[in-house]
Amino acid sequence: MSLPKGFISGSIAAGLKSSGALDLTIIQNLGPLNFGTAVYTTNKVVAAPVIWSKQVTKGQQVSAVVLNSGGANACTGPQGFADTHKTAELVGSKLNVSSGEVVVCSTGLIGEFLPMEKIEKGIQNISLSADGFDFSAQAIMTTDSVPKKATVTKFGVTVSGIAKGAGMLAPAMATMLSVVMTDAAVDPDEATEVFDRAVELTYNRIDSDGCTSTNDTVVFMASGASGVKVSKSELAELLNEVCSSLSAQLIADAEGSSKTVAIKVINAATESDAVNVGRANARNNLLKCAIFGGDPNWGRVLAATGTADAQFDALNIDVKLNGVQVCKASAPAEDRNLVNFDNRLVEIEINLNVGSESATILTNDLTHDYVHENSAYAT
Repeated sequence: MSLPKGFISGSIAAGLKSSGALDLTIIQNLGPLNFGTAVYTTNKVVAAPVIWSKQVTKGQQVSAVVLNSGGANACTGPQGFADTHKTAELVGSKLNVSSGEVVVCSTGLIGEFLPMEKIEKGIQNISLSADGFDFSAQAIMTTDSVPKKATVTKFGVTVSGIAKGAGMLAPAMATMLSVVMTDAAVDPDEATEVFDRAVELTYNRIDSDGCTSTNDTVVFMASGASGVKVSKSELAELLNEVCSSLSAQLIADAEGSSKTVAIKVINAATESDAVNVGRANARNNLLKCAIFGGDPNWGRVLAATGTADAQFDALNIDVKLNGVQVCKASAPAEDRNLVNFDNRLVEIEINLNVGSESATILTNDLTHDYVHENSAYAT
């Protein structure tokens, strides 16, 4: 995959990871348009890079993003913010852009200072080119087993994105970093509105383990280098396609998972109700354990649904598991033993029978491997 026109990137192994893998990347927007916006974690405990980057993206001018893995720079006090500021200044100096237009993203272990000597040397030694897309996707990985990337070209423009995240995946958003780029010419306010909605429909509809990170950042940049201005609906289609792909890749690589679970809530009174019911099920450990064990226990679906802040008749809920109508009007229907769990994808449909709104939440099962990954060593 390649970067959209007007973007270059470079990555390096700066020594932040003990494995020696790539751990530092810079993505530069060469313009002529240097539009940028972002959506951030809703966790009240936020990392220093989030505090810095929120100020940067207020101006909708982003010339570069620098991302590191191997350290979150969260819960690091004034020194952590000073380190973030210095990182932005180093990148700004290298690229001859204002540090106030440099977004900084970090991911890794919380509560440890970054080795700034290594970061400074890494920034100095990074070489940027139009061929750096794949390496940038690798450089932001932590417990990810594979890099996440997506590209769509249509309407005369390209939208590309990278993402990382395998645990602490819970909106909004996840221990998740993502950079989405386009060479389209866009209106800043319109693009911000469209991107915010795309994030809501994609990244904020995945929920791996109910844990919200301190560092979540999804950045969107537009260079305008294609010279093509897309309509609002065209931009929405492009962003939704790329962000949907990246979100699905995140859940498919969730820590320790053996199943991807799509929870579709239909006929809700409001979209918010549908999301709340889907999320209540996605965060229900009993249900997630049942899915891991291949147990079509639809009672756990109803029990989880009952905890949601949503309007419904508790005696008139229908449930399908992988297409089998196991529950009708909140009572047994088809034989639950007809449900087949052989495929990785498990589909749960919850019909609230009170309206016409719907939403789908993606999650995964809860396995022995997840517990091991999050207890055997620090992540």
